[in-house]
Amino acid sequence: MTKTRKTSLVTAGFVAIAGMVYAHGDVAPQPINTDALPDVGEEWLIENPYRAEAVGEEVWLKAVEIGSSGFNQNCARCHGLGAISGGLAPDLRFLEAEEYGDDWFMQRFQHGYTQNGTTKMPAFGEILGQKAGWAIRTYIETRPDDQMVTDRAARLTEIRDALAAMSTGGAGDEAALQSDLQAIAEGIETLSGAPVAVSIAWEAARALNGAADGQKHAAEILTVGLSAAH
Repeated sequence: MTKTRKTSLVTAGFVAIAGMVYAHGDVAPQPINTDALPDVGEEWLIENPYRAEAVGEEVWLKAVEIGSSGFNQNCARCHGLGAISGGLAPDLRFLEAEEYGDDWFMQRFQHGYTQNGTTKMPAFGEILGQKAGWAIRTYIETRPDDQMVTDRAARLTEIRDALAAMSTGGAGDEAALQSDLQAIAEGIETLSGAPVAVSIAWEAARALNGAADGQKHAAEILTVGLSAAH
């Protein structure tokens, strides 16, 4: 997830979710390419191996990116875009970013869930594999508290408008706006207890690269994210 990427996790999520039919257990698992992630062995783990403190920021970012794609292909129709559940299924953002939450998540991911003879969640483990499961888990635990994003919507809108104007030749101070975005991002927490929330402020700050394309991309991230927040 470098500064030159043309899509963000937010916009990619909207594209992936478009046209989906909401369902319970009739989801056909969609394979995920996890070649870019380190192997984790054949035995199923009970703790997320892709957290930044274990593998470094680069691998962690790749896990978030792959997990975003995997979640939106396989999980969002029940658990909600951006993992914000509408009540159809548990809100996975509240799973603790530690061994207890990891173990619960991976048991459901690997084996699925059946209630009173009805499949509420298919078993993804055998088809998608452990690496995909942990990537999705990494993505989920980095989801921001959406209310914290909403509370900052007015300032984020101002920054979005300023960046959009700058991308077409308008005057402005990108460094100052990036600093503002970073400060906003630092004030947004996860619901899982994970140390970094990959919010639209966080993504937009990283998209800025001193050029018009970065300003345009950051403005797009904020536009899509703010639309979702409302």
